[in-house]
Amino acid sequence: MESLYLVLLTLHNLNRWVILLTGIWAVAASLMGRSAGRAYTAADRRPVVAFMGSLHLQVVLGLLLFAFMGMQNIPVFAGAPRSSFQWEHLGLGLLAAVFATLASSRARKATGDQAKFGAAALWSGLALLTVLLAIPWWRPLLRFFGA
Repeated sequence: MESLYLVLLTLHNLNRWVILLTGIWAVAASLMGRSAGRAYTAADRRPVVAFMGSLHLQVVLGLLLFAFMGMQNIPVFAGAPRSSFQWEHLGLGLLAAVFATLASSRARKATGDQAKFGAAALWSGLALLTVLLAIPWWRPLLRFFGA
């Protein structure tokens, strides 16, 4: 069972970097598209959808980790700066996924190219900020199958 825990933890950790990269890509692409005043295309939607998808995957991996750790009586976030961090991490992760979903949805439904870019930039930016707050920065930045 410990190997399953290490696989989930490694995937959760590696996906964090995918999230950060796609989040920066989504915000930057949306802001550049808006400032250039160009038409919103399917190519402009890709970074927003990639960011949203990677966040959704992270939530699933995180919930699996949370459930697995609870079943095994493994302390969640041992050594955290405050005992409430596990709930902050969980809540902020869910909120970030909601914001990223809103970025995709609002950009798709907005009328006008500038409104689409604006919605994508706003909600992706909020999701990225929320992700940055949720990351346990005191932990190792990269984990490869090691606790």
